Amino acid sequence: MNRREALEAMAALTVGSVACGAAPPTKEAAAGATPASAGTPATPGAMDMIYRTLGRTGEKVSAIGLGGYHIGVPQDEAEGIRIIRSAIDRGITFMDNCWDYHDGESERRMGKALRDGYRQRVFLMTKFDGRTKDATARQIDESLKRLQTDTIDLMQFHENIRMDDPDRFFAAGGPVEALQEAKKAGKIRYIGFTGHKDPAIHLHMLDVAAAHAFTFDSCQMPLNPMDAHFHSFEKNVLPRLVRIGTAALGMKPMGSGLLLRSGTVTPMECLHYALSLPTSVVITGCESMDRVDQALEAARTFHPLSPSQVAAILGKTRQAALTGQWELFKTTTQFDGTVQHPEWMG
Repeated sequence: MNRREALEAMAALTVGSVACGAAPPTKEAAAGATPASAGTPATPGAMDMIYRTLGRTGEKVSAIGLGGYHIGVPQDEAEGIRIIRSAIDRGITFMDNCWDYHDGESERRMGKALRDGYRQRVFLMTKFDGRTKDATARQIDESLKRLQTDTIDLMQFHENIRMDDPDRFFAAGGPVEALQEAKKAGKIRYIGFTGHKDPAIHLHMLDVAAAHAFTFDSCQMPLNPMDAHFHSFEKNVLPRLVRIGTAALGMKPMGSGLLLRSGTVTPMECLHYALSLPTSVVITGCESMDRVDQALEAARTFHPLSPSQVAAILGKTRQAALTGQWELFKTTTQFDGTVQHPEWMG
């Protein structure tokens, strides 16, 4: 089973329905959260959304982000577009995507959805797979065309999953050169990186960046109740991001549905757990309107979890989490697109 097959199967199985030792903040203060206000789209349902500061950029974004992979899951393009526009109309402003999702179909759908003034209402992020300057520059230009925009707000290096990926990123003729040129040309505004494999690789990326006097604007990683027990990004990477002001983007709050299959935790517990961490955004996949409803309900009902609530969630997930069997993106290659398609790296 490859990554796409795995994700699509898991999406179908998804059921509806204090970080770093600090005392839990109020709902509005959590990770810089603010209620809808001036500068926030005045749209129906927006008052139910939480808005947070995107690290050192100062940008205000919705605490819930719309996952890009899942909008390519519906067979009907119109349904994918409807999901995106509904999410925006109800207050979600952070859009996730990637150059390789569904061979570019996710970006194409988002580009169509962002017509008619919707582009001006969102913070648009996508990712690239290139490991060379030329491949990166080409993928940036292709993403701009698919997304039908002149500027991408945040461009992220995708799948930092090998220990040599950071060195390739900063090498002569590597991605960082293309990113800096794209930023100077106004094609992108901010630069980040993502990965789901091992926190040691993320820490190495931050070390190599520091050696080059470079600070990433964002860092995306799995943050969920099982991550806390196994090769934990929360414990090993998140505190460092907070110290240096790099925005933490949480992904896989339900592990692409796998955590739910363990029978130990609910969708709302997963989303509230990730939102209670010092995250700028928690990105969740929405392949249906029901999933959009679920994401908005998580924001509407959110209050930072108390230490006892966190302990209860971690207590009931601990045994299931210890072997990594429910976080297959860490323990197998089936989620590793650039392993299955090395040609994407250039």
